[in-house]
Amino acid sequence: MNGPPPQPSGSYEPSYRIFLETVATLRPRLHRYCARMTGSVLDGEDVAQDALFRAYQGLESFDPSRPLAPWLFRIAHHGCVDFLRRRSVRREAESALAEAGEELTEGALELVAPLERAVEHLVLVLPPKERACVLLKDVLDYSLEEIAELVDSTVGGVKAALNRGRTKLAALPEDGAMFEPSSAERSTILALYVERFNERDWDGLRELISADAQLKVADRYRGKLASSPYFSTYAAWPRPWRLTLGQVEGQPVVVVHLLGERGWQPEGVVSLEVVGEQIVSIADYLMCGWVLSHAASLSTGGAA
Repeated sequence: MNGPPPQPSGSYEPSYRIFLETVATLRPRLHRYCARMTGSVLDGEDVAQDALFRAYQGLESFDPSRPLAPWLFRIAHHGCVDFLRRRSVRREAESALAEAGEELTEGALELVAPLERAVEHLVLVLPPKERACVLLKDVLDYSLEEIAELVDSTVGGVKAALNRGRTKLAALPEDGAMFEPSSAERSTILALYVERFNERDWDGLRELISADAQLKVADRYRGKLASSPYFSTYAAWPRPWRLTLGQVEGQPVVVVHLLGERGWQPEGVVSLEVVGEQIVSIADYLMCGWVLSHAASLSTGGAA
């Protein structure tokens, strides 16, 4: 695949929404894989959504006699590799792969103890192929044959990648990843966004946002914020809601809390891209509950 897929513009057409409903049970697992491949639950959701749109566009070429899940994961896998390439991680990964050319020995796969859930967050140190193989086998429990098909390899190649990946993970130190703190300017803009959103000060919000800002609401809309009913949709939301500042895996986000039987609960996140003193894009993941459940960490100020 060359470059990102064509994107829908405006509200998604009904036929695409129907397609998303048919694959709803696969979405959390697809996101989990993409999130660990890309190293971010938010980037992973973006890649997963792009993969689903590619799949929708290619439905005419899909053989309905074959299972749907491997086909979707194959598209998502290539999307993850494209993402890593665009982020300039691929060159570093290929260098690491060239240095790790050890031969596979009989029984070597049994030397590493079963990996705990933490593997999902440690695999970022691995090259893309090793990362994919470890995730698909040790986290998602795919067979060697299925993995070989998904990553365009052979069973022997998958075994070798698993051996390399597991060995590297076993040798890792136990310290966690560190995240750079956000700038004071960005924090100020995010705080103003939350304050004005909670006050339903839509005109004040627009002062923080560039005229050509882009909006992405998962499974609903992608296009210019100015052409969307985004603010009016929140204003008319049937459940009480409130925003707070927070972090998902160290990344500053806006956390959406909804009021339910257990009080205020975090239900979704919104990612804002800030350039200079203005917000230039908004990505709302409220409709993707699995994003929060798959996050390595979530911090939030709570809701009053």
